[in-house]
Amino acid sequence: MANKFAIITGASTGIGFELAGLAAKSGYDLLIAADEALILAAADDLRARGATVEAVETDLATIGGVDKLLGAAGRRKVDLLCANAGRGLGHAFLDQDVADWRRVIDTNVTGTVYLLQKVLKEMVARNDGKVLVTGSIAGFIPGSFNAVYNGTKAFIDNFTEAVRNEIKDVKGVTLTTLMPGPVETEFFDRADMLDTSVGADPGKSDPADVARDGWDALMAGKASVVSGWKNKIQKAVANVTPAALLAEQHRKMAEPGGA
Repeated sequence: MANKFAIITGASTGIGFELAGLAAKSGYDLLIAADEALILAAADDLRARGATVEAVETDLATIGGVDKLLGAAGRRKVDLLCANAGRGLGHAFLDQDVADWRRVIDTNVTGTVYLLQKVLKEMVARNDGKVLVTGSIAGFIPGSFNAVYNGTKAFIDNFTEAVRNEIKDVKGVTLTTLMPGPVETEFFDRADMLDTSVGADPGKSDPADVARDGWDALMAGKASVVSGWKNKIQKAVANVTPAALLAEQHRKMAEPGGA
């Protein structure tokens, strides 16, 4: 009997790579994807642990890139999807190039939503499947000097909640939202945020811990999980704090030169 099959995006490093390791350990065959050649090295690492892995380097910010990923899956039934691919962008919005902020939106929103629609539709049709989407507690906070990124995560947090309600009567299909805070990954380097207070903070979460929190919630069929007790507190506080104050607090974290 064939192993169950999982697709995991943004799996070259960080949370996505750790999720891939957990899926492999649980007996899933893997199709992993990212928009960088490092995904091939990640696949080699996972194979060295005994996993069956196929890797695809593709631009998940585009419809064509997502179609390339789905094409690599062929006709295999997708038992598990971890839609984890994401991109950040620091500095003031008015100073950002259009191509840069659009890539953040297209990766975090357009590509993610398209992938979810394609995979979830088939899961719902057969009443079977699990989906984990990486949102963020950033979606609850107006992100001064990280405005586009936080806006995309607000969309993802809200969108997954809505779709979860739409499919609530479908037996056998679960949609879980993972909402971490700052995580010790390449995110801050790639987002050009190493000179910020949050980028330089040595107390960021371990991606392995975040992935484990997401995996456990996914396997339990939970609607969502905030990873880390500090982030749980921050989310609770954000719900009762005026937006202007949250934006000012975020400025202290993300304004360049604040490290």
